[in-house]
Amino acid sequence: MPVLLREARRNLLAIWNADSYRAPVLDVRTLPRRVVVLNDPAAIQEAFAAQAPAFERKSPQMRHALEPLLGDGLFISDGLVWKRRRPQVQRVTHPSRLAGLVPVMTAVAAEWAQAWDRLPDGSVVDALAEMGRFAAEVICRTLFGSRLGHAAAADVVSSFAAYQARIGNTDILSMLGVPDFIPRLTGLRAAAAARRIQSVVDGLIAAALSGGAESSLVAAMAESGMDQRGFRNEAITLFMAGHETTANALAWTWFLLSENAAAEAEVGAESRRVLGGARAATFDDVERLPWARAVVEEAMRLYPPVPLLARQAWAPAEVAGLRIETGTITIVSPWLVHRHARNWDAPDAFRPARFLPGAPTPARHTYIPFSLGPRVCTGQHFGLYEAIIALATLAGRFRLRPVPGRRAFPVARLTLRPGEALPLRLERRR
Repeated sequence: MPVLLREARRNLLAIWNADSYRAPVLDVRTLPRRVVVLNDPAAIQEAFAAQAPAFERKSPQMRHALEPLLGDGLFISDGLVWKRRRPQVQRVTHPSRLAGLVPVMTAVAAEWAQAWDRLPDGSVVDALAEMGRFAAEVICRTLFGSRLGHAAAADVVSSFAAYQARIGNTDILSMLGVPDFIPRLTGLRAAAAARRIQSVVDGLIAAALSGGAESSLVAAMAESGMDQRGFRNEAITLFMAGHETTANALAWTWFLLSENAAAEAEVGAESRRVLGGARAATFDDVERLPWARAVVEEAMRLYPPVPLLARQAWAPAEVAGLRIETGTITIVSPWLVHRHARNWDAPDAFRPARFLPGAPTPARHTYIPFSLGPRVCTGQHFGLYEAIIALATLAGRFRLRPVPGRRAFPVARLTLRPGEALPLRLERRR
């Protein structure tokens, strides 16, 4: 068990062995804490949807990792706070608002195409950093307005990177049964980065609400009746969810296309056919880009942005014939479920055709990149549209090729990243 915990501190994916990708349920004990991992779709539905109230609380590790930054933000809150805030945030990010939000994505995609066009052919770019900056621009402008977003994006991104580097993958004290009110060292290490992010966001909110932004989600959230602290916490939560996860999904998408010439050619041809190789994708284009969408969805199947959904049972329950006691850590891992031999044919293969129109729909709860049940991501449509628009706009003009001797290796912390950098060679389409 010490070896397992040591591996988990380095990379959460390292804890899974070959049996993990075949067993419907795993029931293990780490130190005094019991951990149940659900891979079977029926068991996942039973716990995280049908019995959601018993499994709504995030794991101690997740709470201690993110509370210094998010406070009582929607991502980690539960109980009455979550019930009150969820509808307020959901109204702001509802799919019905997408048509009004997508123009920001289109504008940023056009700017990125222009920036890449200024680079010499064959330049090596860090796709992870590029997509991180892209997603930061989109979410900052969307949250705070186009005139305020650009100046703060780099500051918030660098501070969040520092924050994530300082928090751990495991919470040994919680595994030992130490109460939540005892401070964790990880929170103290990350406090400076958290304060920096909170300070920048406080300033952006004040500027947006004073008329510095012509249009923003912050202005819409201001009408929800949240108190000032909750308002700030939800703005940071939306930034974190809207930046980090989309950036990683896009980085993995470029990596997979760099390794698969046939799929890369299909996406490029579709983009040139729909967009003419000269303009950025818009809201109305998305339904005409099935290959771009399929590639993004298959990338999120193989490399789900949030690879682990861990909850702490609030009440006794029975799932898949197992008695779950209060306090038990119950895990649904999109990384495992998406690569599980019982759920998918050739689960480790990159096959975007699985998600093309006319293909069989994946069985329920076998594809869960945005979580599931009452806690499903409120911004899932926003993130998917953003990724499709970015990919289609750039893939019609450029392709990214592997750099000899460099490979992407998945590392799971809060999110699933291709290491600390993803160097790929930029080539123009002829």
